[in-house]
Amino acid sequence: MLHSIPEMGIILVASAAIGTPEPELHTFHCLASCPVGAPATNDTIVREIYTLSHNDITRLADWVAYRVTAQTIGSGGSRVWQPDPWLAPDERLTEDSYTGAPRSLRIDRGHQAPLASFSGTPQLADTNILSNITPQASALNQGPWVRLENREREVARTTTVYVLTGPLFERLMRPLPAETGTHRVPSGYWKVVATADGRMTGFIFDQNASRRLNHCDARAPLAEIELRARLILFPRPDTRPSQPLDQALGCTAPAPPRPAPAEIPAE
Repeated sequence: MLHSIPEMGIILVASAAIGTPEPELHTFHCLASCPVGAPATNDTIVREIYTLSHNDITRLADWVAYRVTAQTIGSGGSRVWQPDPWLAPDERLTEDSYTGAPRSLRIDRGHQAPLASFSGTPQLADTNILSNITPQASALNQGPWVRLENREREVARTTTVYVLTGPLFERLMRPLPAETGTHRVPSGYWKVVATADGRMTGFIFDQNASRRLNHCDARAPLAEIELRARLILFPRPDTRPSQPLDQALGCTAPAPPRPAPAEIPAE
């Protein structure tokens, strides 16, 4: 089924591929097709500058896809937070949900699709819609996370950059102090940065990452990211990026070894 939304400049295609248990979603924010594997109860939201899959239980996006070009980058913008008008009140977080959280949890309202990457567009305010925001550790948000975003924009000045990102929930974290409904604070984040010529580099950041962490030291294989995120990020095998984007993102040294898988101890 084909839906054309000309006022947004977006075409959505939902097609059931052979061997794929759910329809594929195609927007120009995703490289070939968007991730699959999110819960069927999720709300998929497509805006001019990003596409996201919003989880009604965590009340955060399981994944956000965005495309950065030289034309989308600008020189800044204001942060006026707003609840997502396309979600029901019991599905979403509001600005009041974050009351007291920056001080008690040492978190920022962390953009998934970054404001600076879209401040050259008329839709820059959409980055401040709270479905695109997560409670992200201040040290991570202001340190390695923003340095990686800066690198994304550097690459985008010469070639289109496709980014997929989302939270990890691998251990219980303290909840937002003002929020009484169901929600989750992430224990970490994943991100994949790709280009149409088949290059890609992935990253996993813990919420406790140091502000001084070099983003290159958070590199992780795509297979590990997909297993931990419980998503297939590039559903079409013929379009899965296979070459590293490391050098363009400022990562010239070999990636550090990944931690060994945990084992069940002997009794």
